[in-house]
Amino acid sequence: MAITVVDPRINVDGAGLGSGRGRIWKSLRGNPLGMAGGIMLAVVVLVAVFAPLIAPYGPAEVHFATPFQKPGTVGFLLGTDDLGRDIFSRMVFGVRASLEVGALCVLLSVLIGTPLGLLAGYWKWLDAIVSRLTDVTLAFPFLIIAVGLAAISGPSLTNAAVALGIAHIPTMIRVVRGETLRIKESDFVLGAKTMDASGVRIIFQHVMPNAASAIIVQATVIMPVAVIGEALLSFLGLGIQPPTPSLGIMLSDAQQYIFRSPTAAIFPGIGIALICLAFNLFGDALRDAFDPTNTSRK
Repeated sequence: MAITVVDPRINVDGAGLGSGRGRIWKSLRGNPLGMAGGIMLAVVVLVAVFAPLIAPYGPAEVHFATPFQKPGTVGFLLGTDDLGRDIFSRMVFGVRASLEVGALCVLLSVLIGTPLGLLAGYWKWLDAIVSRLTDVTLAFPFLIIAVGLAAISGPSLTNAAVALGIAHIPTMIRVVRGETLRIKESDFVLGAKTMDASGVRIIFQHVMPNAASAIIVQATVIMPVAVIGEALLSFLGLGIQPPTPSLGIMLSDAQQYIFRSPTAAIFPGIGIALICLAFNLFGDALRDAFDPTNTSRK
């Protein structure tokens, strides 16, 4: 008797993959906070991409004659810092640096954490090894690992991204492993096993495509944490180094002049908060959209 393996990405009514994408888009449109987060995220990305065109001055351009200018001063939208550098220009380039670090962090955690999570979730003997190493790593706070790795490797944008990415790998392994354990008990995977499909083929043709939604959502969770981590490392002198602008460096430079020019610290802090808010709102909306059991916004 022939056995038919039904791809779960195809609806039983024959609508196919297009209907699934339509359901996701419909869920996103029905989530005002999620759409607001998506719009904010799009603006942040556009600012980072077109930073040289948006910034009126270079990020390291100094104006010694106009230090500590207040917001709204002619020629300086958000004022200037102690060296007369335009805060708005430095924030624009700082957003770009934050997204670069976040993107590299997510890429590293996905490239390493996803295959390890898939393998650990599918094969029990490998799960015993990977899970124990993951548990040991998760016993240490995320920021302690990131700070330690950054201190060892030396301060730079790339090293900060690598340190944050390595610190996030255990979490990605946990998420992907959990999805793999759930998916491998599905009927379509059991059907593939009865057809003598190899474990590697099942993992990459059946398990990984159906775990993609969890990976995407987890990436949106990692990004804001990476942005905060980059700001912290740069604030401590372990991340991006001057004259390259960073929101963390701006906070560090402004702390000694906090009473004379509080806006020099307030604006970078608001920038970090808005980036994290955009990712969190959009990530929550994606999680609800990818969840087929969620009917609250259908």
